Amino acid sequence: MQNHFKTIGALAAAAALVAGNAQAEVEYLLHTGYSSEYLWRGQDLGTALVEAGVDASTTWNGVGLSAGAWYGSFENTGSNVDELDLYAEASKDFGILKGSIGYIAYLYPNSNADTAQEVYFGVSHSFGLVDVSLKYFWDAEVDNDGYTELAFSHAFEINQCLSLNVGTNFGYLVEEGDFTAWTTKVALDWGFAEHAKLSPFVAFSVALSDEPTTLYAGSSNELVGGCMLSVSF
Repeated sequence: MQNHFKTIGALAAAAALVAGNAQAEVEYLLHTGYSSEYLWRGQDLGTALVEAGVDASTTWNGVGLSAGAWYGSFENTGSNVDELDLYAEASKDFGILKGSIGYIAYLYPNSNADTAQEVYFGVSHSFGLVDVSLKYFWDAEVDNDGYTELAFSHAFEINQCLSLNVGTNFGYLVEEGDFTAWTTKVALDWGFAEHAKLSPFVAFSVALSDEPTTLYAGSSNELVGGCMLSVSF
């Protein structure tokens, strides 16, 4: 469950982006990486995560459109698990706030794990020194207890090739009235080529809940390290 859509919907959105290339420029991003632990919304889902993905984005009549796919393979309780996420989003900048609506599908090709679908609604704003966003995720198949995330981020430019990206977020279960985890990630982005970037990172998550009736039962503090490679064109 990468962060970080119904299969047909996501593929249709991606096709629409490509079809509209004659009217609007489409940007693509390829990314791959490794993480010591699969940390998702403060939860430890497994170890030795190897991931790869592709994203496409464009703007049409003032509306931002994006779609993509992410594939991850990781170890969980002694067995290998593969996960495919398909996602799409539409966003609109209203000046004071930027609104977005998206859809995510979590699929597991080689296991009996339950698939899941989420629709999310978000607002964001850049205050210059910090970018702030708030998203509510509604689960269409299983119960995610109304997971909501408040996030803060900022990029510090070190020089022309290096920047330090810092992001932190708080998870909250609306239906339970309970915080889940406080997660902070620091990544050093090295633009070693015009359209290529290498990003070693470290992330630390503090467990804020151990509610036995939710997915966070038995959760604990987590420390994760890894590196991502991305190419845009």
